[in-house]
Amino acid sequence: MFNSFGQTIGMALIFLIVLFVVVTVAKSIQVVPQSRALVVERLGKFQSVLYAGLHVLVPFLDRIASKVDLREQVQSFPPQPVITADNVVVSIDSVIYYQVNDPRSATYEIANYIQAIEQLTVTTLRNVIGSMDLEQTLTSRDQINSQLRGVLDEATGRWGIRVNRVELKAIDPPPSIQNAMEQQLRAERDKRAAILTAEGVRQSQILKSEGDKQSQILRAEGAAQAAVTKARGESEAIQTVFNAIHAGKPTPDLLSYQYLQMLPRIAEGEASKVWVVPTELTAALDAVAKGFSGGGTDGESGPAKPTMPPNPVRHSSQAPIVDTRPKGPSVLDEPTQAHPSEKLKDLIEPIEDVELPPEENEK
Repeated sequence: MFNSFGQTIGMALIFLIVLFVVVTVAKSIQVVPQSRALVVERLGKFQSVLYAGLHVLVPFLDRIASKVDLREQVQSFPPQPVITADNVVVSIDSVIYYQVNDPRSATYEIANYIQAIEQLTVTTLRNVIGSMDLEQTLTSRDQINSQLRGVLDEATGRWGIRVNRVELKAIDPPPSIQNAMEQQLRAERDKRAAILTAEGVRQSQILKSEGDKQSQILRAEGAAQAAVTKARGESEAIQTVFNAIHAGKPTPDLLSYQYLQMLPRIAEGEASKVWVVPTELTAALDAVAKGFSGGGTDGESGPAKPTMPPNPVRHSSQAPIVDTRPKGPSVLDEPTQAHPSEKLKDLIEPIEDVELPPEENEK
């Protein structure tokens, strides 16, 4: 009986010893994951830092003081009220990206590095924003981020922490300031719209003026070309008529007759006219009269000479000017005050009724 009881106690002790050994070996063997670190203390003193891999600790002497994550981490901080240089209270919330590069310093140099980074970020942010006005605060985010990163990186360097990036998520001014900013923005947009409209009207007017100018220039060039072409045609026509006249060799009698036929056309119209009568008019009329009489003398028989009106024009070296206006005497003035064209027609009709000699007709 006593032997069985002793055997049971021995088996229990053996089992406890085996269990103790197994537990001790299991606790002494540590497998560290990737991007993790273990700070090991031996008898309360820093011993070593264990990185990724399999490690064996001394049982009952070594212990794990802390586990540190070596990956880059993100920490967002709640909004903080900050006063700008122009005494405007704005609410700013920020976010930082940091990474632990020295697990020993992060464990023994600072008790809670997350809280320390938060408080340091808030104080640094207030110092930076306090030197800027509201407009600079809203438009200088890159400058604020760089200043915050420089201060935080310098302060956290001895903690074994590196601040990679600092960002401001939002800068919220008071509602009254937001309303004023919206009104200012609306006014600026209206101003730009008015300026753009005015510029558009100005450009359209300039383009329209340029178009009118070009069209006028083109019309003027067309008119000039047309005038040149017309003048060239008239010149050619005159040259052709001149050549034809000289080729036909007209006699003075024919020229005088044509001149008398044109006088009624010249006298037509109500406007006052000034006639320039050449000094050779009397000689031309005498030639016509001789042509009608057959070229004979006063004693020879022949058709009666047409009665010609007296020539009031005095012969001189220059051609006199006869004015047909009522204020002066004219060769066509008569007591009946008939129209000058009718007077000329009366003068020419007796001449037209006279038959020319056969030899003059042939000419």
